[in-house]
Amino acid sequence: MSAQPSNTDVASPPRESGRTPSPDGLQAGLKNRHLSMIAIGGVIGAGLFVGSASGIAAAGPGILVSYALVGAMVVFVMRMLGEMAAAHPTSGSFSAYADRALGRWAGFSIGWLYWFFWVVVLAVEATAGAKILEGWVPAVPQWGWALIVMVVLTATNLVSVSSYGEFEFWFAGIKVVAIAGFILLGGLAMFGVLPGSGHEAVGLAHLTGHGGFLPNGPGAILTGILMVVFSFMGSEIVTLAAGESEDPRRAVTKATNSVIWRIGVFYLGSILVVVSLLDWDDPAIKESGSYVAALDAIGIPHAGQIMNVIVLTAVLSCLNSGLYTASRMAFSLGERGDAPRAFARTNNRGVPQAAILGSVVFGFVAVFFNYQWPDTVFLFLLNSSGAVALFVWLVICFTQLRMRAILLRESPDSLVVRMWLFPYLTWATIAMISFVLVYMLTDDAGREQVILSLLVAALVVAISVVRDRLRGDTQDALTRR
Repeated sequence: MSAQPSNTDVASPPRESGRTPSPDGLQAGLKNRHLSMIAIGGVIGAGLFVGSASGIAAAGPGILVSYALVGAMVVFVMRMLGEMAAAHPTSGSFSAYADRALGRWAGFSIGWLYWFFWVVVLAVEATAGAKILEGWVPAVPQWGWALIVMVVLTATNLVSVSSYGEFEFWFAGIKVVAIAGFILLGGLAMFGVLPGSGHEAVGLAHLTGHGGFLPNGPGAILTGILMVVFSFMGSEIVTLAAGESEDPRRAVTKATNSVIWRIGVFYLGSILVVVSLLDWDDPAIKESGSYVAALDAIGIPHAGQIMNVIVLTAVLSCLNSGLYTASRMAFSLGERGDAPRAFARTNNRGVPQAAILGSVVFGFVAVFFNYQWPDTVFLFLLNSSGAVALFVWLVICFTQLRMRAILLRESPDSLVVRMWLFPYLTWATIAMISFVLVYMLTDDAGREQVILSLLVAALVVAISVVRDRLRGDTQDALTRR
């Protein structure tokens, strides 16, 4: 009997010390500490530091409710994804599960849409990081810094998955320390016990001052949701990375069970500190950003530069994870025959080089569009990928509805993580996500994102359907010969 061909560039590479090959040819080079930090860092994006100011301006202290509602939605989605990922860890994550539960068209479509989302994010984050770096070293032009950070992080991902994990471990560590330090210092200042601050004890008085907890009315909570929902994107990355870890099931279970406190502490905790230290309509929040304004208020010197370092770290972390995520989704699509087969090949270090380079090329193209045509071509790319995060969450929900029955029938023992109150909470989450999408249609910017994202999604689905039909016709013709 002949041996099955391997999807790696070399035959049966020797096992590296401390690492085991995963079933799909990738290298299980991510340690538990890497996965822990990827899980934690995945929910702390630059959007939390940069975008929270607009949410506070729109909803006042009531932005806490917006964050709590979106946080609950993410917790439920992650619970569903964790149920499937703990049972069958794979680099394709929800795309592979949708392929099996909903059909080939679903796995193909959501996989490519997710890949598209992240290659656009590469350009956004590279540009954001370049702006900060240019401010520090103006001798290097902004496009030069964007090129440098893209090349460095591409090289990191090409070395090995453990290199990605190590970089992300430290990036996430800096973000965690920064948020924890902010909450600690801010909490002490709130009650007037921060040494050397001179900030008077205000407690929670600002939550109800200046017009009350909802100064712009209850409807502002919904507006706040639109402003904060996309800052949560990335929490699902850990389920893709788990396929390259030493103990995927344990890693996914741990990440899924800890998502509640991660969102509670990092999002709700830090935003609570901001709106407790400052009046929600304090001009400094809009001018300097919510976190810088809060640090300035309690007398922390050089708050702006400190926050620039933290935001740069968050940007580089997102860029690093975005490249990893896009490449692994491309790898999974290649394995399933939904992308060029070259994407499914790995080298002797278990690295899918073609998938990484293919993804980063489109990232470079998007960066070029951002500098050359920022208000036309790149704006179209940005808006047409804007609602993909919500589409992904919807697909996860519908996939889990079908996968639960499949898992119960085929391998009930693999259900080590279960969605709560199934199927009622799953349907409730679907309703919540659908409501957000519908509500986006009432907002000018949101409407354009939803419509363009739907058009792109419809195009991808149509390509999938036509492609499958052509494949079927070809197979029928071969059968008749």
